[in-house]
Amino acid sequence: MAYLEKLFGLNGKVAALTGAGGFLVSEISSACSQAGMEVAVLDSKIEAAEKTVQRIRAEGGKAEAFAVDVTSKKELENALAQIMNRFGRLDCLLNGAGLNAPTPFLDITLEEWNSIINVQLTGTFLSCQVFGRHMVAQKSGSIVNISSASSGPPLSKAFTYSVAKAGVTNLSQNLGREWAAKGVRVNILRPGFFPTEWSKKNFITPEREKAILGHTPMGRYGKPSELAGAVLWLFSDSASFVTGAEICVDGGFTCMSI
Repeated sequence: MAYLEKLFGLNGKVAALTGAGGFLVSEISSACSQAGMEVAVLDSKIEAAEKTVQRIRAEGGKAEAFAVDVTSKKELENALAQIMNRFGRLDCLLNGAGLNAPTPFLDITLEEWNSIINVQLTGTFLSCQVFGRHMVAQKSGSIVNISSASSGPPLSKAFTYSVAKAGVTNLSQNLGREWAAKGVRVNILRPGFFPTEWSKKNFITPEREKAILGHTPMGRYGKPSELAGAVLWLFSDSASFVTGAEICVDGGFTCMSI
């Protein structure tokens, strides 16, 4: 156990997670707390963030909620200042704020395009810029950006989302290279299908579900808890030589052909 603690131990570290009121990142936030981290729960909807905090505190962890619009650099800077005031340090960052829509390509409005790009890609860019600057200055840190199986090849019915997630992957690889010698690692989590009730209603018809599961060798959807191990590993010192990497957690979706 002492060896595992030395290799994977996260006790006392502080993680900030955006989109942490949502389906996947709330689960990852809880996992971070259970691994011994203190957690800054960031979400545009403070009620959702508070719900995640309540769960973490009920589990015996330490967490604080912050209302943050990731498309606002000023709000991200304010959040960083509050995190430092509350926790005194910041070691890890996960960018998971997201937005999607199933609009057919020819019907996508510029407003919808911009809103999805702004949250998914620009929000990740700004968060990496604000929190990454702090990590570069302290010469240590681990950033995990959530991409998607749709980042390439793109998935149907998710045009803008796919473009944005491809950008997240490219941005992360760029930063992995840029900050490798500065003590800051930047990696990509590439989930497969972890459908929410919203996505089941708006994206997944019976025919589409058959196609998805038929292309997933494990033949099922992922459970949010199955993302936790990859994130905790990337946050830990055991991943000290891992940067610019794309970690697939998708039941084999990416490696499937025929």
